Amino acid sequence: MSNIYDLGTDLIRRIYEKRIDAPAILDTSTHFPNATKFEAAWQSIRDEALSVQLNRVPRFHDIMPEQAEISANDGLDWRMFVLKAYDMTIPENLARMPTLSRLLSECPEVKSAAVSFLAPHKHIPPHRGPFRGIMRFHLGLVIPKQADGRPATIMMINRQEKRISDGECMLWDDTFEHEVMNNADQARIALLLDVWRPQMPLDMEILSRLIVRSVQVGMHYRGVSFAG
Repeated sequence: MSNIYDLGTDLIRRIYEKRIDAPAILDTSTHFPNATKFEAAWQSIRDEALSVQLNRVPRFHDIMPEQAEISANDGLDWRMFVLKAYDMTIPENLARMPTLSRLLSECPEVKSAAVSFLAPHKHIPPHRGPFRGIMRFHLGLVIPKQADGRPATIMMINRQEKRISDGECMLWDDTFEHEVMNNADQARIALLLDVWRPQMPLDMEILSRLIVRSVQVGMHYRGVSFAG
């Protein structure tokens, strides 16, 4: 199944790359103006996230077995508290984070939302996202620091080193190769959003909607559980 998934996503990426020319790191004011709403509320979102027992929510490969190579690679946890997945909402999880729930209701361009829990010293190896119709938004909620004061979590995106601190955000195209290293003795907690790419060519808009629908059908068929 993993080989089929990899071949399919590689083909889809190639189609998008021919039609959409985009840099790895994107400007939030241009591509996701509503990012400011999440930045402004980051402390409330952090407090809500900390009230959830994140060390007990599903691991990423529990939700998507196809991702076991990057989630279960080193025996350390990468857990996801999912509130919304490709426009499918999880009411019981949304109820536990009312501030974030309100913001998501105001931002229909956000197709998926999850709080990501990276265990101390967890390494997510290099990989690429499936398709360019969405963009990935990171908001730091609990970012451990190194002895020199810099964030201890390193993201390598298209061979560029990127770090964000508490309350800082970044918008990027996850079809570029990327990896994450939490080089701290504490967990890293961040908000991850998948945001619809604006102003796509019509054929890519249609293809993106078909992909989202097919993912929804697949999750329903498999009976994916997002219980936290």
